[in-house]
Amino acid sequence: MRVYVKVKPAAREEKVETRDDGSLSVAVTEPPVQGRANAAVCRALARHFGVSLASVRILSGHTSRSKLVEVDGV
Repeated sequence: MRVYVKVKPAAREEKVETRDDGSLSVAVTEPPVQGRANAAVCRALARHFGVSLASVRILSGHTSRSKLVEVDGV
């Protein structure tokens, strides 16, 4: 499954919410430095969908807040 994600790095708490357009909003506590926020997004989505971390990968938007993420096994 592919899903568009809007990321909010350096948030107070970690959460995943569905937006009105069907995409996801992911807030992570990690700052957008050296890929730490991207790794936190993958961990949050893996927990949200109940899959392993290896099943989640960012396809595009590595340096953007808007990302296309693929989740296998959903």
